[in-house]
Amino acid sequence: MEIRVNNVCAFGDSVMKGIVADKDKNSGIGLKYRISEMGFAERCRRSLNIEVENFARFGGVVSQGTKLVGRYEERIKKSDITLFEFGGNDCDHDWAAIAEDPAREHKPKTPMQQFIETYSSMIDRVKSLGSTPVLLSLPVLDPERFFNFVTRGLDKANVLKWLGGTILSIERWHAMYNMAVFRLGAMKKVPVIDITSVFLEKKNYSEYICEDGIHPNERGHGLIEKAIMEFLQERRVALQ
Repeated sequence: MEIRVNNVCAFGDSVMKGIVADKDKNSGIGLKYRISEMGFAERCRRSLNIEVENFARFGGVVSQGTKLVGRYEERIKKSDITLFEFGGNDCDHDWAAIAEDPAREHKPKTPMQQFIETYSSMIDRVKSLGSTPVLLSLPVLDPERFFNFVTRGLDKANVLKWLGGTILSIERWHAMYNMAVFRLGAMKKVPVIDITSVFLEKKNYSEYICEDGIHPNERGHGLIEKAIMEFLQERRVALQ
């Protein structure tokens, strides 16, 4: 399959947006978020000399993505590829509520079935507009850093109790949504770019992740760019 690319529309969360977290003593959370000029979408735009319209949002989930797709339909019609990167926020939880009452049932921001159905509908909509949907898998997270970040100021013991006594439960939950992205690609017959493995191949992938445990740092964005470039080469993508 050959894909001809000149224009790209991108939808997703802060990873797609290129947001990184720097240490900042003046911030209440100890971190300062900024949009990096070395985010993977911007790197690819420069390397490939193509037009990339990035509509990603900080905290983005698939329900928000659906609304943005509807808003920018005319832009999508003119795009050869529509790139999606969702799941990292969809699988997240209300950690303050968990810390307050770990015995109660707590659902993620987007429950799994809703995630699959909404993402699937968004893919179909893009196809109907004449653009080729391409999905990105999820970058890995550092469960220890992430746990310490989301539980700052909370009852860590209660959160750990809800997690079943191990922070590795966070990683497994995240991986479940990542696998759902791959299943969606197979089900909808659309390409999925594996940006997960380029992190897992590293002996210490935490070196490529920000202190909050979830956002790739600029070195991590370099790994994602590498994965995308390899995908384009394997698919014999023609760049105009």
